[in-house]
Amino acid sequence: MVETVLRAVQTTLVAVRALSAVLLCCSVVLNFANIIGRYFFSVSISWAEEIMLFLMVGCVFIGNGAVAWSGRQIRMDVIVGMMPLRVRHALELLADLAFIATAILLAIFAWPVIVDLAQFDERSQAANFPLVIPQALIPVGLSVMALFVAIRLLTRARPSPAGVAVALKPHAGGTPAQ
Repeated sequence: MVETVLRAVQTTLVAVRALSAVLLCCSVVLNFANIIGRYFFSVSISWAEEIMLFLMVGCVFIGNGAVAWSGRQIRMDVIVGMMPLRVRHALELLADLAFIATAILLAIFAWPVIVDLAQFDERSQAANFPLVIPQALIPVGLSVMALFVAIRLLTRARPSPAGVAVALKPHAGGTPAQ
């Protein structure tokens, strides 16, 4: 069952990375088109800045799932790194649990705003783009991050630098094999 979950995570990570890359490329292409239009044709795309912002929000909050899976989210761990191994593992576990709780709470608190944006059909000023889409990416991204960290903790998977998870198997002493 653990292998199935890890395969599902890996498949989801491929999709998350691909979607983030597409959003980033779209933002770059739109920016390039706006620069060409502005400086060579004296006509800029009026809605470009707004859409580029939405694309970047999507890129960041969707792509953060891959960051959370690899355990490379921003942490204040200078002191933790100097602790003995057992204390370090305990503090890292505590930090991951606090991260999961915070991400879930933020997603829960954000959801009523998302519902209101959808009900009132709020749109951006320049592009007339539905605001529910970029705003919904924030709680969705946080939820994916919390899910990936929880799966990493529950499966005791340790992602390699390439992002591929390796499930740790206990050896005779009962502690995970490194």
